[in-house]
Formats: sequence, structure tokens, C-alpha cells
Amino acid sequence: MIYEFGAFVLDVGERRLVREGRALALRGKAFETLRVLVENHGRLVPKEALMKAVWPDALVEEGNIANTIATVRKVLSTEDAPSNHVETVPGHGYRFVCRMTAVRDSTDSNPTEVAAPPVAPEHHRHLEAGRRALDAGAWQEARVAFERLLDVDETPEALEGLGLAAWWLNLADVVFDSRERAFRGYRSRGDQRSAARVAVWIAWDSAAFRGEEGVAKGWLQRARRLLEGQPDSPEHAFLAARDAVFTLLDDGDPEAAEALSREAIRVAQAIHAIDYEMVGRALLGFSLITTGRVTEGLRELDEVSAAILAGELTDRLLIALAGCYLIGACDRARDHGRAVQWCERVQEHSRKWGLKPLFAVCRTQYASVCMWRGSWDEAERELTNACDELAVCRPGMTSDGLARLGELRRRQGRLDEAASLFDRSGGHPIATLGRAAIAYDRQDRQTAIELAERHLRRLPVKNRTERAAALELLIRAHTVPKHPGDLERARAALNELQSIASSANTSPLLASASLAAGRVSAAAGDLESSRREFEDAVDLFEKSGAPFEAAHARVQLATALERLGRTDAALAELEHAREELTRLDARLELAAADAVRQRLAPASKSHVFVDPVGLTGRELEVLRLISGGLSNQAIGERLCISEHTVHRHVANTLSKLGVPSRSAAVAHAAKLGLL
Repeated sequence: MIYEFGAFVLDVGERRLVREGRALALRGKAFETLRVLVENHGRLVPKEALMKAVWPDALVEEGNIANTIATVRKVLSTEDAPSNHVETVPGHGYRFVCRMTAVRDSTDSNPTEVAAPPVAPEHHRHLEAGRRALDAGAWQEARVAFERLLDVDETPEALEGLGLAAWWLNLADVVFDSRERAFRGYRSRGDQRSAARVAVWIAWDSAAFRGEEGVAKGWLQRARRLLEGQPDSPEHAFLAARDAVFTLLDDGDPEAAEALSREAIRVAQAIHAIDYEMVGRALLGFSLITTGRVTEGLRELDEVSAAILAGELTDRLLIALAGCYLIGACDRARDHGRAVQWCERVQEHSRKWGLKPLFAVCRTQYASVCMWRGSWDEAERELTNACDELAVCRPGMTSDGLARLGELRRRQGRLDEAASLFDRSGGHPIATLGRAAIAYDRQDRQTAIELAERHLRRLPVKNRTERAAALELLIRAHTVPKHPGDLERARAALNELQSIASSANTSPLLASASLAAGRVSAAAGDLESSRREFEDAVDLFEKSGAPFEAAHARVQLATALERLGRTDAALAELEHAREELTRLDARLELAAADAVRQRLAPASKSHVFVDPVGLTGRELEVLRLISGGLSNQAIGERLCISEHTVHRHVANTLSKLGVPSRSAAVAHAAKLGLL
């Protein structure tokens, strides 16, 4: 390739640098250094990448590269002025900042495209000031610098810089306008790689700001086309990584995402770009975990975490992205210990550098960890704040936070609110499965089964860890006591769930498999096997630090013990469960525990429940189910009593509390601490 900038012509093939027709003496490592910087013009080249490119087979100190850069600058200088072609980014690397006036293949006598005249020195100062501000995380200062430059000279570099500053400032209109103009500017110049880089950014923007996945995929395809036949570059790694994200999270195809992640790693290793390599490895680990190869995936994630902690990565955005993918992978593997550690680190990094969009996304993931560990108040704060932030800065990404908040509301027993949040989340996987869970909670088993099966049909069988939650719900709906469904279908779902759990070998998934196995055994009448499976589920959930799941498993264990005639043991399990469910304010689960206890109360008078305002245990159960949004019919089905009896309990409850309506009864009972 031949590059023209200012008065210079760099012929890479002939290894020659010419100024105004006169060849200059630039040889060896100095020429290689200039070549690498020019080929990456406008982009930061980290010191490590530059050293590996110029000295691939030798160990060198930073002093070598500093001396070589000084040689390059000396050759590019004139008697009147020192060179300002190469910018030093302290602590990071170097950037070639002079504008290319032509780029052409060495076999072509004509430039492919010729741009405007070189940038004037004062314009360079604005460009460098903007880039320094970006490097420092001073987004508003960067925006001002780039806008000043654009007032006098519109260049794609300045437009791209403005677009990045606006991206961090959440100025969507400025982002799209600047980047689309930068794309056209690079295309008119013939700079395919830079145009492709901006195209990948616009793809990301289209999904994050506007939720336009079709448009996003169109921009990714444009970037692919522009990079065809080009040598490996950071743009190739950026495209492969971003493509892997869309493929894994939007298309649900972990095998294709694995291939794309490996391509990002290959390119990054070829060009010695450690930041892109670690982003690729984080996505590879995420993909492997999704296919059920959890141990293999965690090895990749551990390497990423080590590289981040060792300070090997320098790009702040890529550090945060790698951390977010790591958290998402841990969440999918239900490895919440790892997830909480990385949530804290990514949040600290995001706060330090003002990375608000990534901080908000990380908060939704952290909230799920809080939900699992029983810190529901903290989960609610994180989700509410994250949803508010994303609504402002990335509207296209709000569905994740809304869906997770809906799941929290469902666990709390606030079913109407949960349903509303799931509706606002559209087709988000958590929301689609959440609707099935609400149907189950409202005693509509058939709808729950149909929705769970529909969810599973949308997920490829190879998407193993993501299928686990739907399989759990399907088994639950087919094994309802006194209302058994299709036991063979429940067993088929259990076989798949056990295979996933065995492959993953994590305590939370093993616990879920034991809980499901206990349900199937109970439905088949094998009570001793059911008891053992439920006991294992309780132990594994407690080991995983999951109090809600452990309490739910205890209620199932109490039911099995009840059927075995072991009343005192059943009541002991119920008391443990009720204590935790009361702390969590999990109304529906607490009502289910009370229903079992009410059945057992005559067998153990020491456990008879007496309410301080005169409500019977049954009336309190009904009131808790009312607070969860259940109708009289659904309450009757839940408690195995007639709708007429439920109506009588409701009337008695309203009378004892002295209130006129069901909603007033719930509000008054909440004030009294009965719920």
C-alpha cells in the first residue's frame, strides 16, 4: 500500500519514505514503527501491540520504542517546525494523527480516493485536544473540542470523535448524525476500515438507542462487506465481537456466537491487541456456558479476570464490556459468587470513568444476583434506578431491567404489577417465561404449560443453560398435587434438566434438578424418593445462598413429610420456610406454606396459628392470596376449597378489619404487619 499525508509518501511495499520527491533515510525498526502507526492512522496503538508488531521475536524495553518514536518524529520534522504527526497518549501508546490525503494499492498508479488538503496545525490542536479529553473521560470537554474543529473543517475524524463523546453523554441525535456523516466521509476518502469501524458503532447504536435490531444487522453486514479482503485489523476484531453479542443475546445461537468469538480472538492475537482478545474470550466463555460447557467456559472467564486485574487491558470501554459479559455468563451459569465480585469491580470502574450506560446495564445484572441471594430491597433499588437511567440514555435496552423487575414483583406475589412489567418488556426471554409463571401462580396450569413449551420451542436445544428455567416450570405445572398433568412429559423435561445440571455441575442447577426430581417422584407416588430429592434441593439451595428457593423447597419437603405421616418434621420445615418467606415478604409462597400448616395444625395444637386482630389462619391465607392479585376462583383452587367458601372468608375478613373492600383490606393488613 501507498499512503500520502502532507508532503510525504510512504510506500510500504518498496519500504520507502519520500518527501516532495526526495527519499528520506528511514530504515529498520523505525520504518516498521511508522508503517504500523500509519496503517492504524487515527487510532490508538497500545505500546504492547506496537512492540509485538515491530519486535515480534524479541523482548524489548519501553526505552527502545521511545527511541524509535523519536527517530520517526525527527525524520518527519522540518528545519522550521518539529513533527506533530505522532501523538503520545501517556500510559497507553501512540496515535498517528496526520490526515491521509490518499491511500492506494502499490500496483495502482491512481489513488483510490483523494481527500481534502492536509489539516492545518491549529486544526490538529483541536483534534488532539478532543482525543486527549476522550482518553481522560472528559466527555463534555471532548465534545466542545470536536465541535470547534467542525466549525472550520468537517473531517470524518472530528465527526467520529464527536460521535463518541456524544455516545457517552447520551445525546442520541448527535450520535447518529455525527457517525453517519463520519461514515460517508471515510467512504468518500476510500478508508474502508474506518468506515467499517463506524458502521459497527452505528449497528450498536441502532439496537441500544432505538431497539432496531433489523437496522443493526444491516449495518453489521455493511461493515463485513467493507472489510472483505482487508488484512486483519482492530476493525475485524470489533466486528466479530459485536456480531457475537447480537448472535448470542438476540438470536440465541451460542454455537454461532462461539465461532464469532474465536474469530475475534484469532484476529486480536494476530495483531497483538490484548483488549480485543479478552473481550473475545469473555464472549467465548459466555457462549460455552450457554451450550452447557460450564467448566470450559469458566476457564475462559477466569483468564479474562486475571488479565483485567493484572492491568493488561488499557481500553476503558473494552475493560467494562469484558466485565459485563463475564457477569452475564456467571448469571447464566448461576455462579452468583463470581457474578457479585465482578459486578462490584465493573460498577467501580464505570463510576470512576463516568460510563453511565454500562453502569446501568451492570446494575440490572447485579440486581438479579441480589434477588437470588435474598436481598430484595437492594435488588429493587438497583432495578428501579437502572430502568430510570436506561430510559434516558439507552431506551432500546430498558426491556432487560423491566423484565427483571417484573420477576422480582412476581416473587413478591404482586402479580398484577409483574404482568404489567412483563408486557412492557415485549419479547424479552425473562418476560415470556415470567408470563408462564404468572399463569401457574394464578392456577391456570394449561396456559402455563403452553407458554413454557412455546418458550422452549424458541430456544434451540443447544442453548442449554437458558432452557433450564423453562424446563423447571414445565415440570412444576405437570406435577401439581391432586391435579397431575402428563407425567411422561414431565419425566422427559426432567431428563433434559438433569443432563444440563450434570454437565454444568453448579450447585444452583443441581438444586433445581433435585427439586424437579422430587416433584416427579411425588406425582408418581414414590414418597421416599421425593423426600430425599427435596432434602438435597434444600441443602444445595442453602449452599448456593438462595433463601427464597431454599424456603420453597422446604415447603415441598414439608408436603412430602406430611404424606409420609411425619407431622412434627413437616412443621419444623415449615417454620424454617415461613421465617425466611416472611422476611422476604413473599406473599404467595407464604400463603402456600400457611395452607400446608393449616392442614397439619389439628395434628399438633402447639402450632395452631392465632392472629392478633382475630383473623383465623385460613382468613389470613386468603388475605395474603388477595394481596397477590388472585381471584376468588384462583384462591379456591390454590387452597382446595370452593369459591363460595372463599367468598365467605373474604366477607369475614372485611368485617373483622372494618374495611369496605379487598384493596382496603390488603392496605390495612399491611399496616398491621400481617402480610
